[in-house]
Amino acid sequence: MQTESRTQPNQNHLLRALPPAESQRWFPLLETVDLPLGTVLYESGGTLSHVYFPTTAIVSLLYVMENGASAEIAVVGNEGILGISLFMGGESTPSRAVVQSAGQGLRLRAPLMKAEFNRAGPVLHLMLRYTQALITQMAQTAVCNRHHSLDQQLCRWLLLSLDRLEGNELIMTQELIANMLGVRREGVTEGALKLQHAGLIRYSRGHITILDRSGLEKRSCECYAVVKREYDRLLPEKADSH
Repeated sequence: MQTESRTQPNQNHLLRALPPAESQRWFPLLETVDLPLGTVLYESGGTLSHVYFPTTAIVSLLYVMENGASAEIAVVGNEGILGISLFMGGESTPSRAVVQSAGQGLRLRAPLMKAEFNRAGPVLHLMLRYTQALITQMAQTAVCNRHHSLDQQLCRWLLLSLDRLEGNELIMTQELIANMLGVRREGVTEGALKLQHAGLIRYSRGHITILDRSGLEKRSCECYAVVKREYDRLLPEKADSH
């Protein structure tokens, strides 16, 4: 999983928000990893060996049912961390983490993360604020999936993904989108074509280009705005940099 072109820690907002003393301690210990589309970072019930900080990739947290059906409960990109159960004391998690948009990230070994959290310094407070924002996203996703149309869910999902990317393009398979939203592939195609006819996106074989972001925001339910407000309130500004 190692890669030669090294991604930079300040591409991840949590790492960039670390005070200088923590940065100096952490940065030499971070490993750069390639995160190809569809890679499973951890499975439901598995013990976590690392935490991951995406930089240019987006990872989907999925809850998988006994019959194999799945639905997305949250997305994590350059704003966050994967593997919060490590420092929350749970060691494993019932969700699966799958790369939904290929890119890179950084990882830190589990014992190092635990030791850092147990210092009870600035890292602890930063990670707890992030966890609160993530819980808000999970709760809002559950409400959205129950009460809002597929059209609205797709808009919310596209906007959350867009916030975690540098550009305005997503490369996703229909199957992956369907698995995340917990719907049939035909439903995804129909929803994406509706948004294309409205001039909001360009969609072709899993390649999605956002053409009208404000239009997507108007068409989305309130769930996107609720999640975004909570992340903005709890976490450092994207523009903050050391």
